[in-house]
Amino acid sequence: MTETFWIAATVLILLALAFVLYPVFFHRSKARLETDLRNQNLLAYRSRLKELDNEHESGILDDETYGLLKDELAGAMLDDVPENAVPEKRIPGRRSAMVVGLATVLLLPAGTFLAYDRWGAMEQLEQYLTMQEMNASDGEQVARVSELAEQLRTRLEANPDNADGWAMLGQTYMRIERYEDAARAFQRLASVVEEDPASSAVAHGLAAQALFFTTQGELTPEVLESIEAAQSLNPDEVNSLGLLGISAFSQQDYRAAIDYWERIVEVAPDHPQIASIRGGIDESYRRLGQQSPASEQRSEPEVASGPGVSLRVSLDEDLQDQVPADTALFIFARSAGTSQGAPVAVARLTAGALPADIRLDDRYAMSPETTISAEQDVVIIARLSRSGSVNPQPGDWQGRVEAQVLSADAQGEPVNLVINQELTN
Repeated sequence: MTETFWIAATVLILLALAFVLYPVFFHRSKARLETDLRNQNLLAYRSRLKELDNEHESGILDDETYGLLKDELAGAMLDDVPENAVPEKRIPGRRSAMVVGLATVLLLPAGTFLAYDRWGAMEQLEQYLTMQEMNASDGEQVARVSELAEQLRTRLEANPDNADGWAMLGQTYMRIERYEDAARAFQRLASVVEEDPASSAVAHGLAAQALFFTTQGELTPEVLESIEAAQSLNPDEVNSLGLLGISAFSQQDYRAAIDYWERIVEVAPDHPQIASIRGGIDESYRRLGQQSPASEQRSEPEVASGPGVSLRVSLDEDLQDQVPADTALFIFARSAGTSQGAPVAVARLTAGALPADIRLDDRYAMSPETTISAEQDVVIIARLSRSGSVNPQPGDWQGRVEAQVLSADAQGEPVNLVINQELTN
């Protein structure tokens, strides 16, 4: 991109200089033009006179004809060639104009380069173009996305104050499951926006989430450090609250999980994963042997008006006796033809809820940028996790199905997804 820009800029500068300098260096005065014309006429007269002399000497022309033609040629010469040539006048300021022209040739390109290097925005433009290309890539192009991510990271090292760039880099690393790199990008974002406590808290929360995926669902000291950094700036930062809720649930501290998740419902009722969070709250109450107050108040489930997939998830009959009821069930939807990257919808249930009917729509999105409503076809995977980790492990049970994303009005019979495969590696 940089080479293309400077080549185009150089060509345009040279064209502009050509229009300005050509008249200065190649100007011809009127007197000079008249002198040139006089010399051309004299040359033509002498050439024709020599032809007449040769014809007379060879006998082609007699004396009388020769004399008449010579007189006629002499008269024509007097008409075309004045006796006194017009003196050439010196153009005032011509030498100064040439000096200015030469100085322009030398200084304009150098000045353009230095000025653009000082006040231009090439780095920001290249970062924007790279971000746009990464955003348009799908899961089939993981290698290309990784390459673009490295290009963006290199440019961000040279221009580290670009908050949008660090946010995009972190999201891209999350899509291609490079969670450690994503955590570092979000940590850099947190330092860039540290003057805005709310934004910095979100960045620390996203870093904690990336580290949580790296550790396969364990609250290591590094994860806790990012969570504490987020909550020190904003005690209600939703990413850190969600992680604390998941950790408490996996340790069977259901009351603590309820407290964390209900706090998210209170401070972020429009959260993209609000349906999953409420499902986790209901499940926590169920395991405590209680009825969720929120579920008692809801007379009927929320119905989204946007596109989605109506799904019926069931467990193969041969596996029903092998799966404990409290086994975590994760349901993921990804763009068709991809196997990596961030899902466009995620839901969490338990094996005890099977068979279960669920409609995956934008309520189950992980972020506003990756939604199921933006897709036409998706691959849906339902995984029963022995360890409770979102990452697949040997011994987990899984099922998958391809489905078309339809509007709420076009939904017909639910798509059947049967969990019938045990993962071995």
